[in-house]
Amino acid sequence: MSYTEASSQDRPVELQLRVVSDLGAVSAAAWDACAATPSDNLDEALQVIPDVAKACGQAMPGNPFVSHAFLLALERSGSAAPRTGWAPHHLLAETREGEILGAVPCYLKSHSRGEYVFDHGWADAYERAGGSYYPKLQVSVPFTPATGPRLLVRPSPYAAAVRDALAAGLRALCEQRQASSVHVTFLPKPDWERLGERGYLKRTDQQFHWRNEGYRSFEDFLSALASRKRKSIRRERREAIEPGITIHPLSGADLTEAVWDDFFAFYMDTGSRKWGRPYLTRSFFSMIGQTMADRILLVMAKRNGRYIAGAINFIGSDALFGRHWGAIEHHPFLHFELCYYQAIEFAIERKLATVEAGAQGEHKLARGYVPVTTYSSHYIADPGLRRAIADYLKRERAYVDAAGRELEAMTPFRKTADLE
Repeated sequence: MSYTEASSQDRPVELQLRVVSDLGAVSAAAWDACAATPSDNLDEALQVIPDVAKACGQAMPGNPFVSHAFLLALERSGSAAPRTGWAPHHLLAETREGEILGAVPCYLKSHSRGEYVFDHGWADAYERAGGSYYPKLQVSVPFTPATGPRLLVRPSPYAAAVRDALAAGLRALCEQRQASSVHVTFLPKPDWERLGERGYLKRTDQQFHWRNEGYRSFEDFLSALASRKRKSIRRERREAIEPGITIHPLSGADLTEAVWDDFFAFYMDTGSRKWGRPYLTRSFFSMIGQTMADRILLVMAKRNGRYIAGAINFIGSDALFGRHWGAIEHHPFLHFELCYYQAIEFAIERKLATVEAGAQGEHKLARGYVPVTTYSSHYIADPGLRRAIADYLKRERAYVDAAGRELEAMTPFRKTADLE
């Protein structure tokens, strides 16, 4: 793609925007130097996982999903690949000397599966009107409904200009590939607002996250809940392990191939029951086990000498991200224990600020998770379709906002006026 000029107070720099179809062709150090930066604030950027960065001799992303290792494992394992409808079209912003200052994880898609921000209705309406909705460009982490940076920008005096160049470059790429649209999903609110100023439509949705209010222990967390909710959670935790079940948190060297074999069986069982064909391949888990083992928390349940259920989490700089769970034996409340309560205990122990437990699930409210707004941005090339979607999104945002206020009132935390 063409050169564009980015300016700073000191001097201009020329950027080349380039598309790569294989993340393996990009240096892991260069990609992660961009992915490690949460904002234009250089001081903040330097605080991202400082111990890990020091050990590795390079910056490490605070969000594990935008790391080179995670995204490459998706590609190399065949999970996110052209044959599955995810053709990598990663956008890079480079200097003339080849230094990468910005990057975007982007895919040319022939369907809308595995995204968790649903546009099937838009596609159906456009197709009925005679348009071609696919291919489209998807800026996201495949199969991962977790908020994180999407316009990855390396700390430099040109950071804001590089971000703008990437936003414009996505629109240019949309035109080049004759795609209908660009969808940037689960991005931080500041970038959502920036893209909105640059012609992208703004969409919101709801998730449920747990927030660490400086709790010293799980019991300390329970003390913040209403009495009835405390008793309910204690009962659920007790009954989850009553059938002789033991809980085993695994990370690092504990993540053997035998463990991955067991967990993959759980994952396949859940995936085949919920959406027909699970997205991730068995080799994906081996790859992340080799490259990201210290950033994975696998909580496994054992009964009668064998693993029967498990939940996988990824460890960020200030958050724990719950992703997949599965079981070959089903016991009351075991899902809550593995996916929610063990995650909370880990976050308290590690002093992590947040636990993100994935998409949907109002049942999380009763377990101490609170409603949080998520954000996505959408560039629609066709003016008629863009007007129709803009009108729909205006009404949808109002609904999401109202629903969030209602859900906030349903959280299990003690109210100031409670007398216990």
